[in-house]
Amino acid sequence: MNYNNKKFRPVSNTPNGETSEETIFHYKQEGNILSCSYSGGQIKSGQLIGLVDEAGNIDMRYHQVNGKGELMTGICQSKPEVLPNGRIRLHETWQWTSGDQSKGNSVLEEI
Repeated sequence: MNYNNKKFRPVSNTPNGETSEETIFHYKQEGNILSCSYSGGQIKSGQLIGLVDEAGNIDMRYHQVNGKGELMTGICQSKPEVLPNGRIRLHETWQWTSGDQSKGNSVLEEI
């Protein structure tokens, strides 16, 4: 699975997360290396880097500046699901490595 030039938007997130439907993720991929810039909603600016395996699973690290001006960091594991219309839905399990170190789950869909 290749995520190059795909855009995603969250459709759900746990309350301790900072992304929302206003956050847009712009994915780039070269080989198995994934990078992404994102912003919108509570996120002023964010970036992630990750590795994509043969099944399209992503092991990533992210950092972002929120609306309060705080630098937040975390780790995320993402599993793809191909929808009947061919778009990709990402099921994510994540944890903050800053702040309260809490965990959460989110779902992103290709737009």
